Amino acid sequence: MHFDHAGIATDDADALIDLYGDLFSMPAVHEEEFGDLRVVFLDCGDGYFELLEPIEEGTVSRYLEKNGPGIHHLALATDDIDAALDNARDHGVTLIDEEPRPGAWGHDVAFLHPKSTGGILIEFVQH
Repeated sequence: MHFDHAGIATDDADALIDLYGDLFSMPAVHEEEFGDLRVVFLDCGDGYFELLEPIEEGTVSRYLEKNGPGIHHLALATDDIDAALDNARDHGVTLIDEEPRPGAWGHDVAFLHPKSTGGILIEFVQH
């Protein structure tokens, strides 16, 4: 596994696209509407910043109401998401997703519960 992206919850993706583009020279390389979100990936070299802007009520909008903008999750890329989930189960980690599901950019994803991972929402992503 290796680092893939940091998911960042925001009310204003355009402002962060401009800020991170100017400040860190991170170009936007992919954008889509996915479920209740506008999702924008910014290339930071060895990974991405994934901007998550709610376009209707959902998980991220509730996260923003409770916590405000900021890092929502960290994602690790794996070549075998099923094996990664089995390994997490073997280590007693509580899974949010028992099976992979479709994610942004056409990837398969699965989330681990933060109560089992030191308070961090971890996403497995398979390209």
